[in-house]
Parts: sequence; C-alpha cells; structure tokens
Amino acid sequence: MKENETGTRILEAAINVHRELGPGLLESFYELTLTSELSDLGLKVERQVQIPIIYKTISFEEGFRADIIVNEKVLLELKSVEKVMPAHKKQIQTYLKLSGLKLGYLLNFGEAVLKNGITRCVNGLTD
Repeated sequence: MKENETGTRILEAAINVHRELGPGLLESFYELTLTSELSDLGLKVERQVQIPIIYKTISFEEGFRADIIVNEKVLLELKSVEKVMPAHKKQIQTYLKLSGLKLGYLLNFGEAVLKNGITRCVNGLTD
C-alpha cells in the first residue's frame, strides 16, 4: 500500500474518531483511539516512535518521538489545540525530513470539524 492510499485510510479513521468523541480531549486519548481504529483496519501502527537524529557524525538516539507512524510510511502528529500555529506545521516538516518519510499529516482534534484541522505535508513524495 502506497503513502497516498494509506493516507486516505488514516483520514477516514481520524474523522470517525473525531465524530464519535468530538473536539477538546487530550492528544494522548486521540492517539490511543486512532491507533486502535487504524489497527482494526489492518494497518501497521506504531505509537511514540523514537527517531534518532544524526548531526554530522553524531547520532542522538532521542531526537524526537513521532506520535504515530502507519505502515512504516506515514507520520502523524496529533494536536488538540484551538488553532494550529505555523510552528506546528514547521515541526511536522522537520519530522518528515529527519525521519526520511515522504508523507505526514498534522491532525488537530481541537477543531469543531476535523476536516478544518487536517494539514497534509510532503517530503519528496512523487505519487
């Protein structure tokens, strides 16, 4: 399954979770429920994935933690805030670059309608 197909399934699952629970809960709760929903779809889901950062010749094992990685291809950064800030968008772009992944989504579960809280980010994705 390619990145975009995985992404479509992720968005459908995220919208289902948001419709069921509504906005404003803790990010960690959305992470748990979205992980469960994605697993139920047969997708490989990893939570709080440690991504090392290599700077020059030094590897820092605790560079950052990805909230969710799906099928080893798509990175998810979850928020539950009133408004997504430019720093949040820069954050996921940096995460994609450092992880080598090509597709990521910033999902803000704080929005009244999740569709308004989805930011798609790419890192050299050609498909």
